[in-house]
Amino acid sequence: MMILPIVAYGDPVLRKVSKDIDKDYPDLDQLIENMWETMYASHGVGLAAPQIGRAIRLFVIDTEPFSDDEDLSEQERSQLAESKMVFINAKIIEETGEEWSFNEGCLSIPDIREEVMRQPTVTIEFCDENFEKKTQTFDGILARVIQHEYDHIEGILFTDKLSPLKKRMLKGKLSNISKGKIQVDYRMRFPELKKRR
Repeated sequence: MMILPIVAYGDPVLRKVSKDIDKDYPDLDQLIENMWETMYASHGVGLAAPQIGRAIRLFVIDTEPFSDDEDLSEQERSQLAESKMVFINAKIIEETGEEWSFNEGCLSIPDIREEVMRQPTVTIEFCDENFEKKTQTFDGILARVIQHEYDHIEGILFTDKLSPLKKRMLKGKLSNISKGKIQVDYRMRFPELKKRR
């Protein structure tokens, strides 16, 4: 298993709409294993293939770290604790409910966390790691993690959902991230970091 570098903000792969894959995708099992490994090494709860430089419709989530939250119901905590899942060729069918705000971050955009509005319930069609087709509905934090990772395979970042003022305020920080002017405790690949001779 391998820990892969996470692609930083500013890399064009994060802006591509990812392509579907089939079960013959080369070394898919190995890729999924590496994604788990990479996500845990960087303390993430989700990781999408574009974040490791591949524009394919694949993401993994494990919301177990959220299950310690005392403010959540017992049911929600156990749901979060058992949510280790692989999503291949996902397609959101519908998002419903009144938008709610939650503080989001992203492994590709380290050190920036902002309140993001999303709808609380999502119905999504996808294949699991065995290419079994499923349609499931998720809500709450679990839905949000799925929506965040799904955005990645659509070429959307959480910072796109912020107000114009917020975006302006973050401009310098985002530019520093793409230049690699940031301390991170996991492997990253920065688009604008020129090799120093």
